[in-house]
Amino acid sequence: MNLMQTPSLRIAFALAAVAAFSTPALAQLFPAPTRPVSEAPRSPATPRPATAPSSRAAACHNGASFERFLADLKQRAAAEGVSQQAIAEASPYLTYDQGIVNRDRGQRVFGQLFTQFAGRMAAPFRMQQGQAQIKAHAAAFARAEKEYGVPPAVIAAFWGLESDFGANMGNLPVLPSLVSLAYDCRRAERFQNETIAALKIIDRGDLSPSEMIGSWAGELGQTQFLPTHYVTYAVDFDGDGRRNLLGSAPDVIGSTANYIATGLKWRRGEPWLEEVRVTAPASFPWDQADLTIKLPRSKWAELGVAYPNGRALANDDMPASLLLPMGRTGPAFLAYANFAAYTEWNNSLIYSTTAGYLATRIAGAPPMRPPSAPVAQLPLGEIKQLQQLLAHAGFDVGKIDGVLGQQSRNAVKAMQIKYGLPADSWPTAELLARMRGPARAQAQPAASAAPIAR
Repeated sequence: MNLMQTPSLRIAFALAAVAAFSTPALAQLFPAPTRPVSEAPRSPATPRPATAPSSRAAACHNGASFERFLADLKQRAAAEGVSQQAIAEASPYLTYDQGIVNRDRGQRVFGQLFTQFAGRMAAPFRMQQGQAQIKAHAAAFARAEKEYGVPPAVIAAFWGLESDFGANMGNLPVLPSLVSLAYDCRRAERFQNETIAALKIIDRGDLSPSEMIGSWAGELGQTQFLPTHYVTYAVDFDGDGRRNLLGSAPDVIGSTANYIATGLKWRRGEPWLEEVRVTAPASFPWDQADLTIKLPRSKWAELGVAYPNGRALANDDMPASLLLPMGRTGPAFLAYANFAAYTEWNNSLIYSTTAGYLATRIAGAPPMRPPSAPVAQLPLGEIKQLQQLLAHAGFDVGKIDGVLGQQSRNAVKAMQIKYGLPADSWPTAELLARMRGPARAQAQPAASAAPIAR
């Protein structure tokens, strides 16, 4: 899930640098702001050695030392009901680690085209593993669907992407990470809350301090929950009196379903994502392809959207958005209301679309149709130049970094409409040439890296 947004922060993923989200198994593929990068294993019983706090950290704590800050944080935890015994048990692990802060400040997200990322992360072997897990834990999945309305395939897809079904949950003690990020000023309040939540997990007997091994950003368990989400959504599905998201498959299944249903507002019995194709691309209103635009399926059918095999869409009023993760020449999907749960879990469009697609595959959908031809893509340097031109034109594109985030996509779409180009939000050489203008249209040296899309 996204550290920037919701509970499990997830999946780290390898082409060009940028900022965003993460999970250990994927840490080599698509590092995101909430996933660990692997490092040498450390004994669970051994707290990380303390390192000197940065002077800039104390600036947001009125100059207080880490020790003074920690004493205040413990007082606050006690005021919120954490027992002195739990605080004492955790204290040896509540040490400052400047390396964690440096990692947080230097996060990089490695972007890939959606087809590349989905090809790796939603590969047939992961689909098959998901189906096997559903069979192996049939009773827990059936109970989760009955109680929370979340289909087994949806739970299994997140489980597989986040940790390969428990094989890669991270290997760092999370308490030093949480308290270090709490002392640092970048997200101090958020991680103070996360540290106190971790103490509550210890206090209620779910995990001991030495068992709290996870990602560098403090995520725990097989679907990578932040402590606040662990406290709020974890359930004891196996009836042993503990909510154990590290070692109990039933607890993982039930807790993930609870979070999706309760935290992400899953709509029971409704779809989430379906692959489609546009049958008449030359006349299609591409500006309607936007997650913020929802039309009835009957309207999409009228506009020329069908299933990949040519079968007609249902002629009903169910609202859906047309999702084009790589523009009009790439894959196309109808995204339903439940797709919002995916973008809340992780705000990376590539991750959320891959997770939704993998869930459809686990549920029995055929593999997506490959693009008929390679999708044209601008190199990283030209994406950055396009962002600069968009910013100069008055658009807020966020950081000019070569990342095709939602702000950049919105700005691209607006300029495509202005210039009368197909408004599919995908940056093209033609759009860049128009924005450069006659005086700036000379060839520019191209960067070697591909553009980055979230």
